[in-house]
Amino acid sequence: MSELNQMKQLLAEGIITRREFVKRVSYLGLGAALSPALLKGAALAAAPKKGGRFRLGMAGGAISDTLDPALSTDHMMQLFNWQIRNCLVEINHESKPIPELAESWEATADAATWIFHLRKGVEFHNGKTLEAEDVIFSLNRHRAEDSKSIARPYLKAVRDIKADGKYRVIVTLEQGNADFPFLLSDTHLTITPAGTTNFNDGIGTGGYMLVDFNPGVRTFAKKNPNYWKKGRAHFDEIEILCITDANSRTNALQTNGIDAMNRCDLKTAAMFQKRAGIHVLNVTGAKHYAFPMRTDIAPFDNNDARLALKYAIDREQMLNLVLRGYGSIGNDTPIGPTYQYCAKDIPQRAYDPDKAKYHLKKAGLQDYTFTLHASNAVFAGGEEAAILYSEQARKAGVRINIKREPKDGYWDSVWMKKPWVMSYWSGKPTEDWMFSQAYSIDSNWNETFWTNKRFNELLKNARSQIDDAKRREMYAEMQRILWNEGGTIVPLFADTVDATSDKIMHGELAGNFDLDGLRCSERWWFA
Repeated sequence: MSELNQMKQLLAEGIITRREFVKRVSYLGLGAALSPALLKGAALAAAPKKGGRFRLGMAGGAISDTLDPALSTDHMMQLFNWQIRNCLVEINHESKPIPELAESWEATADAATWIFHLRKGVEFHNGKTLEAEDVIFSLNRHRAEDSKSIARPYLKAVRDIKADGKYRVIVTLEQGNADFPFLLSDTHLTITPAGTTNFNDGIGTGGYMLVDFNPGVRTFAKKNPNYWKKGRAHFDEIEILCITDANSRTNALQTNGIDAMNRCDLKTAAMFQKRAGIHVLNVTGAKHYAFPMRTDIAPFDNNDARLALKYAIDREQMLNLVLRGYGSIGNDTPIGPTYQYCAKDIPQRAYDPDKAKYHLKKAGLQDYTFTLHASNAVFAGGEEAAILYSEQARKAGVRINIKREPKDGYWDSVWMKKPWVMSYWSGKPTEDWMFSQAYSIDSNWNETFWTNKRFNELLKNARSQIDDAKRREMYAEMQRILWNEGGTIVPLFADTVDATSDKIMHGELAGNFDLDGLRCSERWWFA
């Protein structure tokens, strides 16, 4: 096997390309000795090539989009935000926090005070040097009483942020939070120059500089020649096109109109797997689909109504028909098997027409017709999933009317506005973050408007609990409360399924968001 080992070394050192590596291995008849990962899919090469224009077609994007990081609600803008700006902390492909603008950090024993050491010599696109004042300004604007920032709940527990010199920032919390560095990796918490009022100028410290921004249509950026990260931001230019329709994205990739796309139509994913020149990227993570109900509006303020709807859905059938097997069954909480504190002892809720009828009768809603607002804006096949759910529920005696909603404007006009809608979450690196953003009484994104005193007490206490066993018990109880009383149906955990041309190269892929954790702009390169 000496020839094979030698070629692996040449590949690792970047002396030969992956394509040349595969060609030589095949010539020598050594393919059977290799891991299949080296012979199929996009390349995991060690020496990135610089240059080229990367064209990305994305679902997400609307005419209401803004470059204010505090207000971004869709993946297109969040990905672009990370093109032009950086956070203090980055989440890597293993869902672990690693240094970004903060080169290191430490905390007191109770995790209530955190000290962040900033990198020196980092410049904004306008030439200003990054200093502590920029970090303090960028974080404090989310904390303001009148802030409409999506990240405001994350920082609610912050008591004080102060500078200790130009390159140290001290954050004091109301109580300990062992996960605090994770929160500072959020795309809404990117750092901008102190005093910024016009966020649409796109000034940041990121690997790319804004050239053009047409909301809901296109973004265009060029490489930052002074980017501080070594071994990142390989493309010369990046163009993102808002292509909301999955078929249109597919056609654009097949005809070389784009180099990569997110959210493959799962009906065509198997075809893509076999098509020359295209790679399907399938990554397991914490992304899940949901049917959230506004628990502050009748009839969804009645828990028996909610339980009837939870028992009226056939998750197995939905996994097979909607996700085509690209995922796993959900159990009405956002905490799946990839999480550290997943409560695996909670019984799997199954399709049970008898229980659905029981709870429907208990709620006095035998003759009621529920309305579910559905859209393919949520995910490719979203309307199909809603119709399938309606058919399943009908067999359980539950009547559901499907109201189709247009893709454009769904997140502004339907989500969190109508009583019962469809939603998806990419998942978060920690239980605290997921619960705080989607289920906390303090969150702007509590899509079910759910209030449970015990749940919110546990959320606060678990955050500062250092004892791992006690923390696990708290998160398990929270999952049980949500399973029994929550206002959302979580039928499926969905794999992230994107696609690229075979010209695109990358390293190990992150599964926390689409497109390598929304970091493809600086992590990928052309062959």
